[in-house]
Amino acid sequence: MSQRKSTKSQVKKEQDALQQYQDTDGHFSLVRNFRLADLVTIMNGVCGSFSIFSSARYLLTNDMDYLWSALMFPLAGLMFDFFDGKVARWRKSSSLLGQELDSLADLISFGVAPALLAFTVGLRTYLDTVALTAFICCGLARLARFNATVALVPKDAAGKAKFFEGLPIPSSLALVGMLSVWTKMGWVEGQAGIPLGTTTLWGAKNGSGEIHIVSFIFGCWAAAMVSKTLRVPKL
Repeated sequence: MSQRKSTKSQVKKEQDALQQYQDTDGHFSLVRNFRLADLVTIMNGVCGSFSIFSSARYLLTNDMDYLWSALMFPLAGLMFDFFDGKVARWRKSSSLLGQELDSLADLISFGVAPALLAFTVGLRTYLDTVALTAFICCGLARLARFNATVALVPKDAAGKAKFFEGLPIPSSLALVGMLSVWTKMGWVEGQAGIPLGTTTLWGAKNGSGEIHIVSFIFGCWAAAMVSKTLRVPKL
């Protein structure tokens, strides 16, 4: 019964928070309602977007500076992702909009950008792209589930969730770190090639059934993000 009351109270708070966006008029009224923490969150998305465009520029030019830039921007995004919560608590101005912005920015910086980086360094077979697409979609599903169920996760005395259900999507920076090591060692397409090479699941070599072995790492990461039983303590 108490849990049902808590859920109703949460819904009421969300409705009251949304009302402020409906009660304001003007072409840019939504932007004027952004709080400082929301702008910090958007900078996370900006970093992810710059990483994507830098990857694209590398594919066009083969200029390694663009590849290194693409690898660095997700790390900058993590810094903004860390500080937006700090700013919200400092200003005591958290919002429902900020929660949604945080998830959307995370998807860009820690879902789409790392997947495109993997493609950029050499995971380019048909099955590679299937694995990378699954990685992005599982990150999307994980963020949606977090937004929908965060109110049900047990909280500590300070009101913070005690754990994450499934691997948090910012953990993909570990994969970006791996790609950075490959780049440093020259293990990229056009140089020494991707470590461990490829395997053929069906058909002839260089066909649609070929996949890089390291693509399974992205597949396992995707599965961990949507796991219901995996609980990662929140630091």
